[in-house]
Amino acid sequence: MILLSDPRVAEVPVHECGEPLVEISSVPAIALDPRERDAAGTYGRVRAGALERLRSAAGTLPDGVGLLVVEGHRSSTEQARRFARYEDRLRRSGITDPVELRHRASAFVSPVEVAPHCAGAALDLTLVDAEGVELDMGGAVNGHRSGDERSCPLDAPGLSARARHNRDLLARTMSGAGFVNYPTEWWHWSYGDRYWALITGAACADYGPV
Repeated sequence: MILLSDPRVAEVPVHECGEPLVEISSVPAIALDPRERDAAGTYGRVRAGALERLRSAAGTLPDGVGLLVVEGHRSSTEQARRFARYEDRLRRSGITDPVELRHRASAFVSPVEVAPHCAGAALDLTLVDAEGVELDMGGAVNGHRSGDERSCPLDAPGLSARARHNRDLLARTMSGAGFVNYPTEWWHWSYGDRYWALITGAACADYGPV
C-alpha cells in the first residue's frame, strides 16, 4: 500500500494544466452534502475535468442509486490544520518519533505539499438511494475521526455482504471514470493529482495546489 507520505508521491512532477475549480452543484445528478461546508464554499468545488469525469461516473450507476459528495477542494491552510491535529492525536496516544508520526498521520490526512484535495483533484463521496439516504458502506465517511479506523480501508475485513456490494459498486463506478482510490479511505477518490499519476503510471500530474 502506497501512502501519501511516500517520497515517490512528492517526486512526481506537476505540469499544471490550468483548469479552473468549478461548482459541483452545477451538475444536478450529483448531490452535495453540507457537513464539511466552509465559509468560502471551497468544499463544493473541484477541477473542471474531474467534475466531468464524476458526471460520467454518476451516469453509469443503477437506477435509484446516486453519488453524494461530502468534500471536494480544500485550502492548504485547512489541510495543514487537519494534518497537525491528527499528528497531535497520535502523539497523545504515545507515538513520538517524527517519521512514524508523519507515516501514521498520512494514512488518513495527506501531507499538505502533496494533498489531492488542495489540488482540486479529490472527492470524498458515498452512495445514496433515490431518497438521498446514504447506502450501507460498512462505515462512515471520515470514520477515522470517531476512532473507527478498522472499517476505513476500501478492502476492510468483516464487512457485511451488503456493505461489500456497495463498496464494490462505488469502486467500479469511480475507477471506470478514471479515478483512483486512496486505499485507507473507501470514500476518497482522485484524478489528475500526484498520487493519481504515481498509481496510474502517468508521466506527470495535471493538477497542482490551487
